[in-house]
Amino acid sequence: MSRVHPSPRRGGSTFALLLALLGSALFVVLLWMVFFWVPTEAIQGVVQRIFYVHVPAAWVAFMAFGIVALASVMYLWLKDDRFDRLAVSAAEGGMVFTTAVLLTGPLWGKIAWGAYWVWEPRLTFTLLLWFIYLGYFMVRRATENPEKGRRFAAVVGIVGALDIPLIHVSVLWFRSLHPQPVVLNTEGPTLDADMGITIGVAVLAFTVLFFGLMMLRYQVENARARVQLLEAT
Repeated sequence: MSRVHPSPRRGGSTFALLLALLGSALFVVLLWMVFFWVPTEAIQGVVQRIFYVHVPAAWVAFMAFGIVALASVMYLWLKDDRFDRLAVSAAEGGMVFTTAVLLTGPLWGKIAWGAYWVWEPRLTFTLLLWFIYLGYFMVRRATENPEKGRRFAAVVGIVGALDIPLIHVSVLWFRSLHPQPVVLNTEGPTLDADMGITIGVAVLAFTVLFFGLMMLRYQVENARARVQLLEAT
């Protein structure tokens, strides 16, 4: 049986809210940089600016699902419900940011490839990741026993994370229309200084915003567990 630790901390909620506000403020700064500061890329033109949303959204999505996998391992090992709450909180954020990746990628693809969607490896593996974690939420409610549903979901969360390295290396291992990495590549970043600064601010803004929202969602899960415990007593 899982160990229940339902008591939320008020200080944690305040810190989470401050993180979310800081992330939102950084996002506003990022928008200013994207539209008014960073130079237009010489070959792709204005459409390249989607890069400053698409790439950090992908980074946060992969990080979120990594947290899901790690928290799921800890939940299965220690039977501590706090890790399950952390996993589901991170999974919701991961779904949001993966959706952003799947929306911004086709917008760029329509200009670059002439089609919103092509079944190239990186897009296909990313779509598969989205469906895996959709399944994560579905299996949580697929059984009348909530604890069993959480265990099933934890397994899905762990297995789903195995798709993340495949997404990263897909443009290297398979024939792909997707551009090669310009930040995480073996030869180092290939961006000019202003673009590098902008993508750095973008990654920071999205990361801080994600952690703020994840922590707020975790507090909601804690409060829900407290209510369920009170109802059961």
